Amino acid sequence: MLRKPVKGAAIAALFSQPTAWDQLPNAILVVEYAHQMVVYANPVAEVGLDISSKLLEGLSIHDLFGHNPELLKMLEAVKGDQIEAQRQDLQLGPGPARADHEPINAHVVVAGLDNPDLILIEWLPLDQQIRSERDDRLVQQVEANKTLMRNLAHEIKNPLGGIRGAAQLLEFELPDKSLHEYTQVIIKESDRLQSLVDRLLAPHRKQHVDDYVNIHEVLERVRSLVLAEFPQGLKIKRNYDISLPDLLGDQEALIQAVLNVVHNAAQALRAQIEQGEAVIELRTRVARNVTINKQRYKLALDLHVIDNGPGIPEEIKDKIFFPLVSGKEGGSGLGLTLAQTYVQQHFGFIGCSSKPGHTDFQMQLPFRLKNGKD
Repeated sequence: MLRKPVKGAAIAALFSQPTAWDQLPNAILVVEYAHQMVVYANPVAEVGLDISSKLLEGLSIHDLFGHNPELLKMLEAVKGDQIEAQRQDLQLGPGPARADHEPINAHVVVAGLDNPDLILIEWLPLDQQIRSERDDRLVQQVEANKTLMRNLAHEIKNPLGGIRGAAQLLEFELPDKSLHEYTQVIIKESDRLQSLVDRLLAPHRKQHVDDYVNIHEVLERVRSLVLAEFPQGLKIKRNYDISLPDLLGDQEALIQAVLNVVHNAAQALRAQIEQGEAVIELRTRVARNVTINKQRYKLALDLHVIDNGPGIPEEIKDKIFFPLVSGKEGGSGLGLTLAQTYVQQHFGFIGCSSKPGHTDFQMQLPFRLKNGKD
């Protein structure tokens, strides 16, 4: 790798203070055209390339992305033909400076700047774009389903009470005690449906109380609860980043959200538990410069619940957060829906990737301050 002192005083002055590019959700590089050297990288580019901005400055396009004729053509088109911008889906790198990294499949924009010596390169990884569009659709669908189920729950609640009351009165009037088993069926099933309705309405009844919460205390509580139910054959591994700051949120709601996900994983592992091979990993990390539900945050909790179970059936993979969808016989299909609701109340999001032997539920929740800033 060859470094050249390309950042002259005039160029250095442009980037001596924070710029609007620092806040953008996409990766940005500003390149000095003559030598094709980086003179500025925003925080998203640092994360995406896994190289700090100080190390990026002075590296060439070839150092980062290797031999890439299509990218060079875009640079030349913008510089030579005075075209404002070029857009194209490309595979970027890896170059010598990123030899141990995977290539980046991205939608790339190359644009000219007011300074004729500089060119801007912006990219959005295609998988991130696809995930963002999928997440937007899922959020909208979940919201629609929650509204539908909430309205349906209210409609069910009143006649359900009437059915139960009528069954109790009928039981008193029946002369033959042997017939009571039938009224008891009505009463017990009414109670079961009442419990289901209450669970549908629970997140919207409960007052949300924000305070600073240690996420690892939440995880330890969940871990102890699940291990108490599955004392044999299940191992829950801790993989914590203990340097994480406290999270602003409702502790009980967070416990319930994580418990629903971990309990769901444990139930999916019943075959592995019987064989003594079931493993759930709780992993915490910090995510930087993330976009959640179209909102940009500097820092977020990146929490993973990973299990070695059979995976989620293909036919329900895209529906697991919808109400009443369950892959388990006898399951209510509400656990993950409620978890999604609680996480969304914390301005976060849950996603899932699954294949046989590896299912990963990822929760991202922003680190916020009580004054509303992140």
